[in-house]
Amino acid sequence: QVQLVESGGGLVQPGGSLRLSCAASGITFRFYAMGWYRQSPGKQRELVATITAGGSTNYAESVKGRFTISRDNAKNTVYLQMNSLKPEDTAVYYCNAHCGGCPSALRDYWGQGTQVTVSS
Repeated sequence: QVQLVESGGGLVQPGGSLRLSCAASGITFRFYAMGWYRQSPGKQRELVATITAGGSTNYAESVKGRFTISRDNAKNTVYLQMNSLKPEDTAVYYCNAHCGGCPSALRDYWGQGTQVTVSS
């Protein structure tokens, strides 16, 4: 069974920090690109950050310089370090695993999400 389990969300004040974790099981982790997405009420899900199997990263302009994505293949885990948090960062954050070379049924997996709330 494939599972992506996010943790680390919570309530923080503006300017604070959180680190999200996503632990994967049931996949060959090193073959997958990993990403973080977020969704707030009334808005579509948007990409926050990605990291390829080779370690290349990409960030949304709104989080560049504040967030850092990383992965630990030995632990089958991807992280999102979030600093200088703003109220507009409030959302449910989702972990994604993507394998471009896999059959469609095995290509994308999603976690259940973790809530991040930045109070004002």
